[in-house]
Formats: sequence, structure tokens, C-alpha cells
Amino acid sequence: MDLDLRLVRYFVTVADELHFGRAAAKLFISQPTLSKQIRKLEADVGGPLLVRDSRHVALTPRGDRFLHLARQLLATADRMLREPAPHHLRMAHIFELDTSRVIADAFHAAHPGVRLVQSQLDSGRQLTALLEDHLDVAIIRVTGAMQAAHPAGWRHELLRLEPFWLVGRPGDPHRTSVSVHERPLEVFADAPGTPLYNVHGRYLSSLERHTGLALNWLGNPGTFETCHAAITRAAGRAYLLEFDSYARRCSALGLPAHRPQELQPVYPWSVAWREGEQPEAVEAFLEVAKATAARHHWLHPERAGTAPLWAPPEDFAVAPEHAPAPDDGGP
Repeated sequence: MDLDLRLVRYFVTVADELHFGRAAAKLFISQPTLSKQIRKLEADVGGPLLVRDSRHVALTPRGDRFLHLARQLLATADRMLREPAPHHLRMAHIFELDTSRVIADAFHAAHPGVRLVQSQLDSGRQLTALLEDHLDVAIIRVTGAMQAAHPAGWRHELLRLEPFWLVGRPGDPHRTSVSVHERPLEVFADAPGTPLYNVHGRYLSSLERHTGLALNWLGNPGTFETCHAAITRAAGRAYLLEFDSYARRCSALGLPAHRPQELQPVYPWSVAWREGEQPEAVEAFLEVAKATAARHHWLHPERAGTAPLWAPPEDFAVAPEHAPAPDDGGP
């Protein structure tokens, strides 16, 4: 039997979306055509790969095993078809958050002969792109779910614990710190149950459970300019829980940014790469990333007084050596 790579790609897209309509739109084909092609693939491999009814799509046990092999097959095919690019390095950014951009600038300064090919992807999509050899490195939040879903084929190292600030409204007084209970807390993120709920959203859901606070989810406008505009025109008294990357820019534009008093949430950023022997450009990037993290003291964030560092327990399980000591109020 000759396996049709086109059908394999169709299957991987359906498996990623778990929805025939969205997968068909992503592939620019009709839903009936996609369903027909998936049935053909199942006939070719001799068994069902998906279970579907009018409301749900799920992988069969065989489909789950086939998906892992399919990703490897497509990555190999892509490598065979693509010209080698020894002087290129592919990476991605998450909107305008600065961890990856600071590292990219440092890498370019140290290695101007290597051309950075840059994209914009969230953590989950970056990992998929890395494993499928569409990226050479990824700077992401690594979760236990990611490790369970992909137990082999990649490695990672923690680079930064990025603190969150509480950004106030225009005209608010500037204070060093404020209570997380003083006003409602808003977040720029897609809420649970929405199609774009992602790794960042799950971090915030964990924060809700830990604190008992009910966050006001505003959706994810993405760019800093859009976020800043949303803050300045917002009605009502509230604080925006915001990454250090954006909070400092808000402060520079006159908005008050305060450290939270009760706890200091930190977002863990790691650099990830594929297992195996690495091209020189990747090795150089990893060295620059680690040196940049050390130079900026990214693993030792500032906080208000004795406010304990906080991240979801799974984050410190990923990198236990950076968990707060028990007397530091750690989770």
C-alpha cells in the first residue's frame, strides 16, 4: 500500500482541531470532501482512526498511535523537500511579550550572519511547530500536559519567571503595591469554553482556583497598542493583571503599575528544542538565551515585600529547582 501524504495531513489537521468544519476551513476544502478523504485513509490503513457523531470527534486508540507516527512522517517529508538553510534559524514570538524578542536581539547582535526567520504563535502551536520541524527553537510555557502528550523528541530549560503587575486606570494614584482584593481583576485572555482558550488561559484558571478570585476575561486583543487602548477607554474601577512586558510599557505611558501584595504570580518561560544533534545556529541560540536570562536575573523576579512567588503547581513540577522554599509561601 502507498500511503498518501495528503490524506495524512488531512488526518493530522482533523486530529488537531477535533472538528471537521474547522479542519476543512483550515485546509480550504469542503467538509464532505474532508470526511470522504478521512474515510479513504481509514480504509487504506485498515481500521478506524476517528470516532465521530453529530457533536463530537475523538481519536480511537489506533488513531492516537497513528497521529504520533503521522507527525513524524510529515516532519521527515518536509525535511526531505526543504533545502537546508544552515544560516537560518526559525523561531516565533507570542504577540509583543518581550522574552523572546530580547533573546532574538541578543542573538542577532552576537551572530549577525544568521538570519532569523520569525513567526507569531502561542505556546501550544509553537511546540507543535517545533516537533514538526517548522521551528528550530521555541520560547514557551511548558506544561505537564505538553510533556504527557509529547514525552519524547524534545528538551527544554527554564529561562524566566516573568512577574505580573496590577495596572490601574488613567488618573489613579501611583503606589508601590496594591491588594488583589481591592478591585475587580481583569485579564486579556480568552476564557474557558471559548475556541481560543489556550496555555495562558489555563494558567489564569489555575490562579482563579488558587486565590478564589473571579477574573474578568476580556479576550485577547494581542498587540500592545490594542491592549493599551482598551485600558485607557475602559469604564469602572478595576486592575488589569498584566505581564511585566506590557505593564512597564503602560507605566512609561502614564498608567500606574503596582505590584500585588498578597502573592507574586510569575509566568514561566522556557526555551525548547528538538532532541538530537543540533545545528550550530541552534546551539548558539541556546547559549545566548541562557546567558541573556542570567544577565537579566530572570529567574529571580522582584516582588512586593514578602509576597510569595506563585505559579501553578505543574509549572514548578516542570522545574522544581526554581520552586519557592516552603517558608517562602510556595504552592
